[in-house]
Amino acid sequence: MGLFGDDFYSTKVSRRAEPEQKGKLQIIRPGGGRRGRDRWSNPRRSRSRSELSSTIKVAVISSVISSIVTVTLFSFISQPSAQLPLANAAGQGAGVAQTAQVADPYDRIIKAAADVRPSVVSIVNHKTGSSLSMEDSALGSGVIFKKEDGTAYIMTNHHVVEGASDLEIVTVDGETHKAKLVGKDRVSDIAVLSTDDKGLGVAAKIGDSSKLQRGQTVLAIGNPLGLGGTLTSGIVSYTDRILPVSINQDGVYDWEQNVIQTDAAINEGNSGGALVDLDGKVVGINTMKISDTGVEGLGFAIPMNEVMKVVDSLLLNGKVSRPYLGVYTVDLSNPYAPLDDEQRKDLKLPSHVDSGVVVLEASGPASEAGMKLNDVITEFDGQKITSTLDLRKFLYDKKKIGDTLEVSFYRDGKAEKLSVKLTDKPE
Repeated sequence: MGLFGDDFYSTKVSRRAEPEQKGKLQIIRPGGGRRGRDRWSNPRRSRSRSELSSTIKVAVISSVISSIVTVTLFSFISQPSAQLPLANAAGQGAGVAQTAQVADPYDRIIKAAADVRPSVVSIVNHKTGSSLSMEDSALGSGVIFKKEDGTAYIMTNHHVVEGASDLEIVTVDGETHKAKLVGKDRVSDIAVLSTDDKGLGVAAKIGDSSKLQRGQTVLAIGNPLGLGGTLTSGIVSYTDRILPVSINQDGVYDWEQNVIQTDAAINEGNSGGALVDLDGKVVGINTMKISDTGVEGLGFAIPMNEVMKVVDSLLLNGKVSRPYLGVYTVDLSNPYAPLDDEQRKDLKLPSHVDSGVVVLEASGPASEAGMKLNDVITEFDGQKITSTLDLRKFLYDKKKIGDTLEVSFYRDGKAEKLSVKLTDKPE
């Protein structure tokens, strides 16, 4: 006997089954002797026609109501939470398709790229002493951010235009335009160029970088390896990353750059290009990446809110004015370039002085105030200074041109103080 054999479970009634009367309810059992319609007789068949009709009506109404409720609940549950309203009744079919299209993130990427791509240009830096051939030139990217009175203004990185004797921009259509340097700032790594706006795309829309969120989709558009108009995509990996940088490119970290971290592919030549959100707004200027064996997806962009502060100053003055002390220093406790025992002995420092900055050269305001070689600066206005980074951040964040600064330092082992009037850095 199989598990589902007739003897175990069957939907059919055996022909040998006969009804056995037991009160008013008939129980079908196998092996009876009577046949015919009495086997299926129902003691309730004698109900009136009107009662039967009422029962059918109730059943039909209940079925209809159940169907409506079921369909309504199913539609509510299956509807996406971000579903946009449909079009009017006349164009309802088109409205459904349009809603699905707008909600598709890939379509948003396509639209954002189409909006911003004409505003991103390639920058060719013909360096001083080189020929005008592409082989002897540095390549980068830039973003058109303003068009006014027949002139287009382009933002890029300082290191893209550094050392240039001649600058050109190339549009996405391949047109070449001569460009002039409006201003540049090494500290923020931002520069502004200008050119004739004839044949150039529209100015890019500027976004609010403070509203970026981790995981948000972004696009990088630029000129990597000379492949102009290249688009890559990724996410915002970190919104407010602090990276140490060496402004003088001497291997000593003397500044900190606030950046947006992204895993969108950024390569050499992307510098100065646009980091774009899905609304087609520029939220950052791509500036660097970490490139090493086993390292992927670590690109960085300067937030647009910080970029625009520098850009406004460059447009107005051609530079960013910051207070200038006039010292070239090395950290007393720099782990990358530590002083040896002989050098520390020459400074004649007390044993408790283990941090500060050593003056290697004094000029401008510092020299005029009396600072000299091997002075060890330990405080500004009573606040401890432990590194060149501390020194620069104090000057740029807490002082203005024309302010007086009280400097505490050690000279030949003795603690001294002097006051310095800060000026603008000379050209």
